[in-house]
Amino acid sequence: QVQLVESGGGLVQAGGSLRLSCAASGRTFSMYRMGWFRQAPGKEREFVAAISRSGFGIDYADSVKGRFAISRDNAKNTVYLQMNNLKPEDTAVYYCAADRTPFTELITAQGGDYNYWGQGTQVTVSS
Repeated sequence: QVQLVESGGGLVQAGGSLRLSCAASGRTFSMYRMGWFRQAPGKEREFVAAISRSGFGIDYADSVKGRFAISRDNAKNTVYLQMNNLKPEDTAVYYCAADRTPFTELITAQGGDYNYWGQGTQVTVSS
């Protein structure tokens, strides 16, 4: 089992940047593929980015491609989401998620595939 704690959210003006972090407990972080999702008020949760166990497999939602970058540091049990050129429509609670898998390059954009979720961190982008 793994516990996830997000940090790094906040209030930023449009065009600004934020870096989210998700720290995982336990010694087996490298066995988990990771993902970032977000949920805006009144909207369903949506996929943002995913990364494989190795870090080489990466996927992004079309809405964030070219602006966001996901990465991980298995030595620090942490996954990151660098968000640049933020837009008001990026305003949401951002969640990281983890799923244990034996496959080093497998990624998924499906929230239902993830078994562990953090509590979320609020990102607010003002216009």
